[in-house]
Formats: sequence, C-alpha cells, structure tokens
Amino acid sequence: MATGLLGRKVGMTQIYDQTGQAVPVTVIQAGPCHVLQIKTEARDGYEAVQLGYLDKPRRLASRSARGQVAKLDSKRQKRRAAAGVEAGPKPDCEPQRFIREFRVKPEGLQVGQQVKVDIFAEVKAVDVVGITKGRGFTGVMKRHNFAGQRASHGVKKVHRHAGSIGRNTDPGRVDKGTRMAGHYGNERCTIRNIKVARVDVENNLLLVHGAVPGPNGGYVIIRGTNKL
Repeated sequence: MATGLLGRKVGMTQIYDQTGQAVPVTVIQAGPCHVLQIKTEARDGYEAVQLGYLDKPRRLASRSARGQVAKLDSKRQKRRAAAGVEAGPKPDCEPQRFIREFRVKPEGLQVGQQVKVDIFAEVKAVDVVGITKGRGFTGVMKRHNFAGQRASHGVKKVHRHAGSIGRNTDPGRVDKGTRMAGHYGNERCTIRNIKVARVDVENNLLLVHGAVPGPNGGYVIIRGTNKL
C-alpha cells in the first residue's frame, strides 16, 4: 500500500461474520481522494504525498486554495517564471475541504490521480486518526474517573470535589501534571491496529471493527498499521 486515505465517519452498525456472530463495526466513507502534491527529497527536503478529500465550491474557497489545485495568473507566478523557476504540476480539480500529508514514498502516484478505498482490499488492519468529541469544561469525576468524596456525615456539599491537591512545606507547591477539572475532549486520538471487516469499493465505504474517535460526520485519517 503506497499511502493512506482520508474520509468521514458515517456511524456505527453491526454485521454478521462467517460464523454468524454479530460484530459491531464503524462505517467510514473513505475517499476518493485527489493527489494534490508530491513532495520529494530534492525539492522539499522530505518525501510525502498530499491528499485532499471532499470538494469545496470554488466560490467558497480562498484564492490560495484555488491556486493549490489550478494555475492562477499572478504577479508572483510571473516573476518566478521570469526567473526560470518551474511551477509544479496542478491536480486540476476542485478545492478540497480536508487536506493531509502522508510521509511515504510516492511510488506509482501522480498529481491529479485519485486514490480510492480499494487500496485497503488486501489490508487486514489499519490505524484510524480522528478528533475526539469535545465535552467542554468537566469535573474530575467525568474527566479522570475520580471516586469523589464520601456521602457520609461531615462531608458537606463536596461529594464531587477532587480533594487535596497540595503536599507539605516541602516542596510547597502543586506538582506539575496534577489531575484536575478542565477541558475534556477535542483532542487528536489514534486507534491502532483496527481489523478491517469489509471494503465496499462501489460505495467507497470501509467497515472496521469497533469504535472510531469523533462524532458522526467527523473527518478521519486511515493508514495501514505497522503493529502486525
């Protein structure tokens, strides 16, 4: 597999395996993705493939986003052409909503090519990267699974509090990393080595075992795992 894929989480359902057991799966709309740019060691200092997912109307796209996928006549481009700097190839597609890079060798890929879910046809497991659901400012019981205070006599209106956070005169401060209430969720999360249950090439769907981080409709990154 040369690269990964971008997509969106559709939701969860269940399917039946060959033994008749019900298996919970997450349905991901994976691709098709456009190859927007191929970065090389000589030109950019590293090798990578830049993919884009989900077309954006040109009227909603910024000029820089339009210039990434199609050639635009600008003063800067004319100056670079006059100086002998060759412009890179353009994919000549619509601006993309979700763009990410994969640090892989761009073997067999060209700018403008479409990458589809069939690249996972022979893959047994993948890594899925997403943004977890944001839960706002939460307390320690929800955020860190604290037990809270005792519900007995003498404990007055502090049943969900964290308790003491300090120590003694030495060191006379709160340790770094002490678990407290705060912003919970909305973080990048990677679920590794998820088994691929089914690949639907016709509908660009990828079914993986278990849950995937993020809400329904959230963007995800799928790549082959190295945990096998």
